[in-house]
Amino acid sequence: NNPGLSFVLLGAVVLCVTGGEALYADMGHFGPKPIRLAWFSLVMPALLLNYMGQGAILLSDPSTVKNPFFSLAPPWLLLPLVVLATLATVIASQALISGAFSVTKQVIQLGYLPRMQVIHTSEQDTGQIYIPFVNWGLFFAIVLAVGLFKSSSNLAAAYGIAVTLDMLITTILTFFVIRFAWHYPWALCITATSIFFVIDLLFFASNLLKFLEGGWFPLAIGAVVYLLMRTWHDGRSLLNEALRDQSIGLGLFLDTVHISPPARVEGVAVFLTSQIGIVPNAFLHNLKHNKVLHRYNLFVTVRNHEVPWIDEQARLEIRALGNEAWEVLVNYGFKNDPNLPLALEAMQAQGVPMDPMSTSYFLSRDIIIPTIGSAMSQWREKLFAQMHLNSSAAADFLKLPMGSVVELGSKVEI
Repeated sequence: NNPGLSFVLLGAVVLCVTGGEALYADMGHFGPKPIRLAWFSLVMPALLLNYMGQGAILLSDPSTVKNPFFSLAPPWLLLPLVVLATLATVIASQALISGAFSVTKQVIQLGYLPRMQVIHTSEQDTGQIYIPFVNWGLFFAIVLAVGLFKSSSNLAAAYGIAVTLDMLITTILTFFVIRFAWHYPWALCITATSIFFVIDLLFFASNLLKFLEGGWFPLAIGAVVYLLMRTWHDGRSLLNEALRDQSIGLGLFLDTVHISPPARVEGVAVFLTSQIGIVPNAFLHNLKHNKVLHRYNLFVTVRNHEVPWIDEQARLEIRALGNEAWEVLVNYGFKNDPNLPLALEAMQAQGVPMDPMSTSYFLSRDIIIPTIGSAMSQWREKLFAQMHLNSSAAADFLKLPMGSVVELGSKVEI
């Protein structure tokens, strides 16, 4: 009978939904079938029983409103219930932390964040990873949140608006997946997602009423992360454009070099370049300073695609350039684990002896020089330059043997 009050209460009711979100978040590592099985057989029944039990005890005894969860149990079960709740909190936190690691790794490979150190904690499962920067970032964010909000009840507004916005975005993305990736009819896609969209939108709108009570906090964090991702993506585009403007065609340059060839040394040289068909800066600097060519020369571009996996059969695209030189495109999905030496072992079929002891990897370390009047504001250019400077080395990200890596620096104005 009171729509306004009901709308406001949605902001409190949504916290029941967030319990389900945390408990099954980490099941994503196991695929859709384990998620469905665990959700319908264990998680959902347990949540429904618990929330209905809390509602029943509140109706029968309103004085339990201070802590309805622990009031459900008799006094002798209070301590075991505290232990169980603590373990559930640890599991839920670990699930969200693991999810942050997985998402960050995929975002890096999609080109929206700089490279970071990724540590694999399992020899059998490539999905088990640890990213120190993300771990410490979460730690400082949590300390900041505790300092700002003081108690979990004060944090409810921030938590509610974060989860409901996440649910709303997920529903929108689901529409695009089932329409443009799975190619279902428009009518079915709209019908399937519109119901959830309206529910999620109502939850989110209700939580927006708590913006000044703490809802601003996750939105501020999201805005900062978006700024960093957008700056990195736009900066990389400007950097590639600048390198393209300064570039020399690879085929023409090699033909010129072989007219009066320099001394050749035994071994394999792998020159990494961000763009196909241009001369890598590392190759130019190697010729300029060392005045030698290796017997075998590979010009390698690593490309990450917006698909989860790329099979080994489609990993390499090879084009012979003549004079023992090849142009190689290495393809990875955002869930693949890049390992360039392992991928290049397939070059042995081309007659290239990929012996780790005789293979050298040449990389160019670009130093970004911000300029006035480019497509990106100067303060964002400076931010991009710092992000680029502090990014993890490509050699670590691609698992190159450190004793075989040569880095040559160059300045690039954007």
